[in-house]
Amino acid sequence: MSVTIENPRSPYTRPRVGGLNIEKWGWIYMRVSGVVLVVLIFGHLFVNLMLGTGVHQIDFAFVGGKWSDPFWQWWDTIMLWLAMIHGANGMRTIVNDYVRKVQVARVLKVALFASAAILIILGTLVAFTFDPCPAGAPADLVASFCPVS
Repeated sequence: MSVTIENPRSPYTRPRVGGLNIEKWGWIYMRVSGVVLVVLIFGHLFVNLMLGTGVHQIDFAFVGGKWSDPFWQWWDTIMLWLAMIHGANGMRTIVNDYVRKVQVARVLKVALFASAAILIILGTLVAFTFDPCPAGAPADLVASFCPVS
């Protein structure tokens, strides 16, 4: 059995979608989102673990207080979007590299897209519809700014 390896300098072009080089823009997105994610993740970890009493402060009241500020809602939402798209794009690249059957690759890519879209939608809904002062919650569990009922 012999294997033929193509000349590495032979021209190879990925399929274009509407004149757009999807692979190039996917590659650029991975680099840019990776840098932004490093900043977002380390900022997230610093605020949650280093400030205050560290990991012992994280409870419902901490999250409620943090997500009552639109800045932190947007911070966490942007981090979620970038991370999910970054991860799904990375998995798409792995599927492109290792899955040889076109139909199997298509099913895997649809599953990747669907799962990423569902998680992005659910995460965004949670971040922006989160109620830091739920009715009937014990006073010791809710944020300090919530009226005691």
